[in-house]
Amino acid sequence: MPVNRSLRTTLSTGTAALTLALGALALTEPAYAGETPGNTQGSDTEQSGGGNGKTIYAAAKIQYSGSVAKGGGTGNVTSSDVNWTPPPCWYAPYLGAKDFKAKMSKDIEGQMNTPGMGGHAGAALNELQNHYEDEYGWTDTPGYKDYNVDKDGEGMFWAAVENPDEPDILKRSSCNDIPFWVDNGEAPPPQYEEAITPEILAALAYQHMELPDTKVTLAPEAVTKVNLPTWAWLDKAVFDEVQATAAINVPGFNIQSTTTAKPVSLKLEPGTKDAQTYPASGECTINADGSIGEPYAKGKADETPPCGLKYLRSSGDGTYKLRATITWEIAWTGTGGAGGDLPNGTFGNEQAVTVQEIQAVNR
Repeated sequence: MPVNRSLRTTLSTGTAALTLALGALALTEPAYAGETPGNTQGSDTEQSGGGNGKTIYAAAKIQYSGSVAKGGGTGNVTSSDVNWTPPPCWYAPYLGAKDFKAKMSKDIEGQMNTPGMGGHAGAALNELQNHYEDEYGWTDTPGYKDYNVDKDGEGMFWAAVENPDEPDILKRSSCNDIPFWVDNGEAPPPQYEEAITPEILAALAYQHMELPDTKVTLAPEAVTKVNLPTWAWLDKAVFDEVQATAAINVPGFNIQSTTTAKPVSLKLEPGTKDAQTYPASGECTINADGSIGEPYAKGKADETPPCGLKYLRSSGDGTYKLRATITWEIAWTGTGGAGGDLPNGTFGNEQAVTVQEIQAVNR
């Protein structure tokens, strides 16, 4: 019998009911199991679903490849847009009909047999069972007959996935709809706005992307003199565009996205106010050949470098921490010709520079 309200609202008639009903969906395997790649270039990591005792998570694995962080963790890219964040959660394929029935019916039965289960909690569990067994549904969400086992192999039940790298637990658990069916080759129902898409995969690839170290070549190298222009540059061979790919491949559903980062500028921060940068903004733009700056050549000691700096005071017994940060322009392409831009990313390194006084010789 259909109703004009969501099951989630029905379950919310009591805190105990909601907690216990969601507990019926808990999985036993660890959440977010993954494989650790051997390196960050050409590696492949897998993130799977799991459970935390409160809800169910899709088991379809996201495969990461290309320049990604070891162990499936977050990469080293900092978004230039402080308001942009990766998706905190999403919906993804979980199980086929027969496997879903075996798992879900066992969990519901186990909760129903828990001593003291009754009242709102018991009613919520009954409605949950009727939803999957006896076509109990509501507006825009039809129920299922016997867990859709007559369509086994023709689609999958989808469920929520929390982004384990999202620190806000409320955001992480905001995908809280119960598992729903999607036919092979069909898009998820429109009410599930967080259903996995190439764009979501692109954002996750961005989150896991590992950019190369930004150690600029200096002349003089490591040790320079007060008031002596120091040349800085990065050869095209040292850094180039970086790609990270995220993909989901399960029966009847295969999508992927590749996120590409291209270097566009280098910012130099001398590590002291007693310094000048070239250009004055400290922003060195990329050259036509893909390099940044210009290598120092003999005879240019008195020239102003197109990219570099000049220290005005000695570092004494210590060093200055020169920070070199590259800005990367980031875009993505995905299954079906999808694509677009993502916020620029930055990543920088510090390197120690010793600045000495020029010693005068008295004759």
